[in-house]
Amino acid sequence: MKYLFTLFLFIPLFSFSQDTLEQQLDSISSSEEATTFLKENKPKQGKIFTFNKAKHKTRLANDLFNLAKGGKKVIKTDFKKTYYKVIDKSEVMYSKFDIIVFDASKTSLEDVIAKRNKVLALHNEGYRFKDLAKHNSSGPTAKMGGDTGWIKTGNMSTAFDEVAFNEKHPLNEVFTVDDIENNKYYLVVKTEVKTPIEEITVLKFSEDLD
Repeated sequence: MKYLFTLFLFIPLFSFSQDTLEQQLDSISSSEEATTFLKENKPKQGKIFTFNKAKHKTRLANDLFNLAKGGKKVIKTDFKKTYYKVIDKSEVMYSKFDIIVFDASKTSLEDVIAKRNKVLALHNEGYRFKDLAKHNSSGPTAKMGGDTGWIKTGNMSTAFDEVAFNEKHPLNEVFTVDDIENNKYYLVVKTEVKTPIEEITVLKFSEDLD
């Protein structure tokens, strides 16, 4: 009888704990509050992340994009309950580029500039930029023919942003970027103009079900 009484006391306490956690979740309205929530509660698999409508095409992403700001989705299994809350929704300007990266950290600046000029000359002779990127770029985009995918200000270096995003460049016209601080020298082609793409900031956390 004593053990049954203890169990009955525990059940409402556990329920209250869950309710309190959900109430806290419902009250969160900013990334700062979400960060504080994660620090204070340390829930399982708790994190804040961003979904981009152009990049994320999963069913979960689609469901979250259909929610309003402040909306919540709960997925329950036999073992755990996972919460997703949309903290923020916004449209962010993105562009696409093809790039060829020349790394000056492993050779002299003179050699890098000479190689870049040689590759540019080959492009002017008619060689496809993507083919030149595959064979000459030192960056991780080389295997994709230099394609950066959709990127925004801040994804690359400050030097890259200042030239590629802040200056006007016609589509498919080659221009150069000198990132002296990071020893990176680029040939760049803008392949897509600035385009607003919807992003959502999402708080996710899970809790075990006993």
